[in-house]
Amino acid sequence: MNTPKIKLLMLAVVQEQDRDDATRALAKLGMPVVYLFSAGGFLGRRNATLLIGLREGKEEAALKSLEESCRQRIEYLTLPLEGSPLPMPAPVPVTVGGATVFALPVERFEEI
Repeated sequence: MNTPKIKLLMLAVVQEQDRDDATRALAKLGMPVVYLFSAGGFLGRRNATLLIGLREGKEEAALKSLEESCRQRIEYLTLPLEGSPLPMPAPVPVTVGGATVFALPVERFEEI
């Protein structure tokens, strides 16, 4: 079997509601994707961490695909922030979403 030469592992943390669109878009480009459910960040919302194996020269296509499939949203924070001495008088708009991306070089890749 001829295995592709994966040169970069891209990790993308996306909002849960963008996971399906992002994985479909990357799969259309022939990029292997695995996802893990995760949570956290400023608002503690559900996320998905995508693990994307990239061949050399495919980084820009993957980034463009993520940019098109993972959108930013405005959510309103109504709970008091932890450690805040006073409650918030009105909901505060917070921008969430998009993708947080890390790229790691791959020294060795095998399918067993």
